[in-house]
Amino acid sequence: MTRFDYTCGAGLYAGKAIRGSRGPRYRRFETAAEALRFAVEDMADIQQRGSLPEVDEARFDYNHIRALYDAPDYPLLRRIK
Repeated sequence: MTRFDYTCGAGLYAGKAIRGSRGPRYRRFETAAEALRFAVEDMADIQQRGSLPEVDEARFDYNHIRALYDAPDYPLLRRIK
């Protein structure tokens, strides 16, 4: 994977939540690192799988979200589960 800029602004298109649950489908973040942290730490597992962060017109799937979040150069503190 090429070097990823975690400081760019990012949007997050949320995957479908559990039936009957409504919430914002799109959310804008100041940095890509914050968008990744929200997707991994704050979204339900089922919703994570369908989420797509967009950074500089590039979209990433769930596997990329996890790889970027778990990468050694991820700049934010991770929540301990």
